[in-house]
Amino acid sequence: MTDRDQPAMVPEPGNLQMRLEEALHNLSLGIVIFDRDRRVIFCNRRYVEMYGLTPEQVKPGTPTSALIQHRLNLGLKVRMAPEQYIRERVGRDIALDTTVQEFTDGRIIAYAVRPLPDGGGIATHEDITEREELHARLKRQYELGREQEEALRIRNVQFDTAINNMSQGLCFFDSDHRLIVCNDRFTEMYDIPPDKVGPGTPLTDIVDLRYEAGSFPAMSRDEYLLWRTNVAVSNEAKDSIVDLKNGKTFKIRHRPMPDLGWVATHEDITEQRQAEVKIEHMAHHDALTDLANRALLNERLEQALARFHGGQMVAVHHLDLDQFKAVNDTFGHPAGDKLLRIVADRLRALARETDTIARMGGDEFVIVQAPVSDPAEATMLAQQIIAWISEPYEIDGQQASVGTSIGIAVSPGDGDAPDKLLRNADLALYRAKGDGRGTFRFFEPAMDEQMQARRIMEQDLRKALPAGEFELYYQPVVNLESNEISGFEALIRWNHPEAGQIPPSTFIPLAEEIGFIVPLGEWVIREACFAASRWPEHLNVAVNISAAQFRGSSLLPVIVNALAACGLHPTRLEIEITETVLLQDREATLAVLHQLRALGIRIAMDDFGTGYSSLTYLQSFPFDKIKIDRSFVKDITENAGSLYIVRAVAALANGMGMAATAEGVETAEQLDKIAAVGCTEMQGFLFSKPLPVAEIERLFLSRFPKPVAAKNSAVA
Repeated sequence: MTDRDQPAMVPEPGNLQMRLEEALHNLSLGIVIFDRDRRVIFCNRRYVEMYGLTPEQVKPGTPTSALIQHRLNLGLKVRMAPEQYIRERVGRDIALDTTVQEFTDGRIIAYAVRPLPDGGGIATHEDITEREELHARLKRQYELGREQEEALRIRNVQFDTAINNMSQGLCFFDSDHRLIVCNDRFTEMYDIPPDKVGPGTPLTDIVDLRYEAGSFPAMSRDEYLLWRTNVAVSNEAKDSIVDLKNGKTFKIRHRPMPDLGWVATHEDITEQRQAEVKIEHMAHHDALTDLANRALLNERLEQALARFHGGQMVAVHHLDLDQFKAVNDTFGHPAGDKLLRIVADRLRALARETDTIARMGGDEFVIVQAPVSDPAEATMLAQQIIAWISEPYEIDGQQASVGTSIGIAVSPGDGDAPDKLLRNADLALYRAKGDGRGTFRFFEPAMDEQMQARRIMEQDLRKALPAGEFELYYQPVVNLESNEISGFEALIRWNHPEAGQIPPSTFIPLAEEIGFIVPLGEWVIREACFAASRWPEHLNVAVNISAAQFRGSSLLPVIVNALAACGLHPTRLEIEITETVLLQDREATLAVLHQLRALGIRIAMDDFGTGYSSLTYLQSFPFDKIKIDRSFVKDITENAGSLYIVRAVAALANGMGMAATAEGVETAEQLDKIAAVGCTEMQGFLFSKPLPVAEIERLFLSRFPKPVAAKNSAVA
């Protein structure tokens, strides 16, 4: 009999059960077998170890409810009361069931029940804590990966949106000068077809595309490529301003990357650069004429002095327009501005490319003539300027005329610094204007001495008023019908402590120029009113008012206060104005004159016939008196023309109900003539020269009783 024919060895029933139990004890699963009554039949060691039980607690016959209670005691997490949970688990039919149990100590155990044929069941308990933790970790890693992927996608979208909505062009290149990425703005700025550029495009190809589009600097392609490559390989950050052939200006900022690549931003600064150029131009040029201003003049003059030396000279011409104010007042400021622009064009036509023309403000101009080899060249230019400026101007269908006076200083004799040359040219201009205008003068050292003397006089003039150095003299005005004095004209004198008495013709023009005439005029009004308040009531006092006193708002209050302070009736005060006063802000001046007239103050037109549009002014305001200038009276006995003028003015005054006063009457023959032609008053040395108030009162007023006391205020 062979081994094959021998019968198989069958374990005995007892041994088989032992082997089965041993096998169950060695499983990694906890095993509980129970009968149909929910009582334990078998429980392996893994189950006991898993829940920390003793063999007694799991012996056969133990109710499964007790096992459930043990698990609850260990911290099994359930969502209902323990008693209810036990009843629910035990009362349930034995059927296939799988549950995952969690404990407070962190363990996770998979619990599965399977029914047996006899009505009982087998329950398996598997500790899946590590597996669940691994699964959770893997899940977290997966979710984190998904989150990172989504974040990266969002960042890519954001990056793409950001770079394509930048106002600057942006491009990245690697270390081989191949494009990594560029935005839409970059291709728009350089007129590059977007489909022609992409990752990996060489820099040289992009340069070619720019060259074809004309978006290229003013250099050859090879020059630009060399320059751009040098910039690209630079290890330093660089900013470059590039002017393209198409007129645009770009600012390129290059920044190297750690991997030897580089990134660059391209900004279109065309408008910014144009604005900067415009601002720079405005900062150095006059807004009205577009000529150089003071700042640019000083710069150009300094450059000319540094450039030209030896036998070459620099001539500075300082121009001031003559009669320009009359144009402004007659035709208006817009017409004056147009005239200034025409003057600027005429000067441009005369100047050379090396010369500089500047407007100093108002109607003043300066020409830097550089170089000149002889002062005769400066003389020739000055003569041409005077001739061209004097030509008539057609402005808005009207013709205007101005002239010019010029002061000239020539380096190096008259100065080797801009400020010195300009100052000396200004001194020469002052002399040219004093010599009759419409001419030119070269600087002479004596001019500086005269200006120094003028400055000293200005300082003394400002100190003279508080020092009490001024005094009023009075000249009688005689009524030709009654041959009696009708009043006196107040005339100011300056008693200088060192120079003696200075005539008004010397200091009044300076006082008007520096604005001192306003406080000085106020003093004259107060003094004259106070003196007249002591005279007989039929005598008037006349005071000259300058144009400067009308510019402010204080003239009317000053006169009212002066009358009130001394009690002089307004009808005894007469103010004299010249036609120059009405040339400045005519409407405002006429308003003040009407206010004065309303108080009863008399208004006289002085120096009639020596200004502009006299008849127009007589028509615009009802003057009380016309004073005929002494220049007409002087020649009345020899010059028939002067006689006719005096006769016409007297007839005009009489016809308009005004007094006609002849000034400067010095001879009996002149007196006879003015009386014969209809003048009603006279004033001059024939009767009396101007005298101090004490002399006036002694010679002419002593026979009249003095007023007992000054009256109360005569004005409300």
